[in-house]
Amino acid sequence: MHGYGPMPQQPTTSRPSPATLTTVRVILVALTVLSCGLLGWAPMLRLAIVTRKPRDWFLLVVVVALNIGLFAFIMATPDDPDQMSDAAALFMMLWILGLLAGVITYYLYAEIRHYNTLGAPAPYGEPVHPAPPLPYQQQHLAPHQQHQPQQHQPQPQPQQHQRPNPYTAPTPPPTPKPAPQRLDQVRAELDELSDYLRKENKDSRDGEGR
Repeated sequence: MHGYGPMPQQPTTSRPSPATLTTVRVILVALTVLSCGLLGWAPMLRLAIVTRKPRDWFLLVVVVALNIGLFAFIMATPDDPDQMSDAAALFMMLWILGLLAGVITYYLYAEIRHYNTLGAPAPYGEPVHPAPPLPYQQQHLAPHQQHQPQQHQPQPQPQQHQRPNPYTAPTPPPTPKPAPQRLDQVRAELDELSDYLRKENKDSRDGEGR
């Protein structure tokens, strides 16, 4: 188990150069045609090794069986062409043409398609991009990447409400200053009251003197 670390990259199949592929195809097709289909198993063997598909291995077995049957049919025919019947000659000709057309067509189609799926070879000196992560790695990295930004987000601090101190007396509100007109009115009333008291005292003294 690799845990959350990067998965080891699997080695990818390297693609030969186009010149090498063309040369190999020409040689195998020429051998198949010159041997009248008896060497048709050669391109099918290369195709099965390159693609590694069960279908190609099965077709290789079929082609080998057809080649063995064709070889046995040729060996069973008389050496003198005049002694061979027209039906036997036609059957052998159709067998050879069908084997050649089927092997060459399928070999070229399957091999070209296989190398096209691999993509073109990277030029010399160009950096090779790493392979994308596997689904198993993505499933384990996705939760980790989602929780990672949350660790850097600062949590908002709740506002602390200032509580009043019970030991401190509340400050009384400032008393408004009286207006100047109010002061003058109070002074006038005090003067009148003092004059009135003086008159009362004076009258009381005069009454006692009589």
